[in-house]
Amino acid sequence: MLGRRVKEAYYLAAGPAMRLNSLIYRAFRAPRTGVVRAHLGPGQKNYLPGWFNVDANLFTAKIDIWADLRARLPFRNESVDIFYSHHVIEHFADNLLPRHFDELFRCLKPGGAIRIGGPNGDAAIRKFIEGDAKWFGDFPDKHESIGGRLVNFLLCRNEHLTILTESYLRELISSAGFVNVQARVSRIETGFPQWIDEAVFSIEWDDPSDIPHTLIIEASKPGGAA
Repeated sequence: MLGRRVKEAYYLAAGPAMRLNSLIYRAFRAPRTGVVRAHLGPGQKNYLPGWFNVDANLFTAKIDIWADLRARLPFRNESVDIFYSHHVIEHFADNLLPRHFDELFRCLKPGGAIRIGGPNGDAAIRKFIEGDAKWFGDFPDKHESIGGRLVNFLLCRNEHLTILTESYLRELISSAGFVNVQARVSRIETGFPQWIDEAVFSIEWDDPSDIPHTLIIEASKPGGAA
């Protein structure tokens, strides 16, 4: 796992080129018609065939579009049917999240949707209060104390820059203009089966027998048939 300083240096050096690439793609190559499913942050392992996979990692990730997800997205206004991201937005500073959700809203067609997953802050706090150390894992560091395990889960060596809770995500999503905001209890549950399929479910992970480690929120943009 690359350290925060290395990543910051990368974004500082590559940021202008990423923004230029995003601008060129949006102006000349971004799809204008057809079903457009955009997957933000596939990384090295979670490439989704049939989706537009967007990531800032040019070297080791498998991607279709090179772009900084914290900046203006490489899609035209009202051109995307659904955005999906899984364990991505917790790596954004919290002051960037309102703009990110505004960008998702801008790019979506009326009736389009989002499915966003990230570390379940509500569950972590509950399990910490209950004293259930076994709920927490050992990544990225091994800790015996439940306090150390909580820090692991929420901060991940300071790779996570914001703590995701259901109420906070609802606030961000609703403020951007989305409606029908729903938290999904099961990772194989969706309100948008026309776009979210088994390929998506296969890259999500959790223990269905306990409180989910991942908080998944779906919502839609007003209008359209959805």
